[in-house]
Amino acid sequence: MGIQPSNRFVDTAPWTDDADLSEIARAEFDAPAYVLVWRKFRRHKLGLISGVFLLLCYLILPVAGFVSPYTANERSADYLYHPPQGINLWHAGDFIGPFVYPTTAQADLENYRWTYHTDETSPMPLEFFCEGAQYNLIGLIPSDTHLFCAPDGATMFLWGSDRLGRDVFSRILYGAQLSLTVGLIGITVSFALGIFFGALAGYFGGRTDWIVNRAIEILRSLPELPLWLALSAAVPSNWGPVAVFFVISIILGILDWPGLARAVRSKFLSLREEEFVRAAEMMGARPGRVIRRHLLPNFMSHLIASATLSIPAMILGETALSFLGLGLRAPAVSWGVMLNDAQNLASIEIYPWTATPMLPIIVVVLAFNFLGDGLRASLDPYRT
Repeated sequence: MGIQPSNRFVDTAPWTDDADLSEIARAEFDAPAYVLVWRKFRRHKLGLISGVFLLLCYLILPVAGFVSPYTANERSADYLYHPPQGINLWHAGDFIGPFVYPTTAQADLENYRWTYHTDETSPMPLEFFCEGAQYNLIGLIPSDTHLFCAPDGATMFLWGSDRLGRDVFSRILYGAQLSLTVGLIGITVSFALGIFFGALAGYFGGRTDWIVNRAIEILRSLPELPLWLALSAAVPSNWGPVAVFFVISIILGILDWPGLARAVRSKFLSLREEEFVRAAEMMGARPGRVIRRHLLPNFMSHLIASATLSIPAMILGETALSFLGLGLRAPAVSWGVMLNDAQNLASIEIYPWTATPMLPIIVVVLAFNFLGDGLRASLDPYRT
């Protein structure tokens, strides 16, 4: 009996010659840039998940009033510091759909706190597409329809209520409208200033470069937080919430541009010596056209990645100012304003859910950082 040859190491995959491999490589290289960027970005799992999460967050902002069961400043005087309630589906072994149990409040005079007792014998089904307090859909259309509400005679505080009986879950949704938008407005101001001054310094050089560099160094030498506090304290206290919101956004943008301007300057200094720039100048292109059509597109990948990494700094800046009482003020609702209401450590120890606004801040900032890392790695698809 002979020894049978083993096919253990035989390659059973279809054989591909070098010509086919070169065609595949050429097709990969000749694919449009956005296709290569997407292929590389979707392999960055954290970045992809963070991008989807942030997209959903921004899509919810215009309809926050519809999703939340209460309005931002709607109070329930009989339910101060109500603990978080769960939505149940099963009662006594039977499936009856989403419902809540009614609760009754009682003052604990020995420990000086509110206690709540749950009646688990009377389930109260939730109502969907129900009428409630009026709000403005997309900021323009008056409406009183909510996605879900508690039935008459019951309460529904998914993440608890605060010291005035306001629903924390609803306030976090409303607060996201300001806290997430302040980053977009601030980054717009920051990018406009940073690209303008960085492009001037990097392209023209000489005295212009010297002046812009000295301005950048002066701004970066100032302590950031005290400067924020000083500028925010200068905002008149009688201004409305909308005016204060835009002023805070502009302040954050104005103080954030020096870092971007320095990056744009260094990139332009290296690009302005390239042959395609020299060719455009010899053909009579004006400096503005050279910057817009030839220099900025070669720097766009860095700008997009920088934007996603700068927005969380804007959100944290607004949160810090509002937490210290120098940013947005009531009746405006933002995550920083909500944390300002939870400054009492004794209250947080007894009612820990009043510090819940910290969680969306942490999650959103991490999501922006993960998204920025993914974009920075994928926007240059030819780099391995």
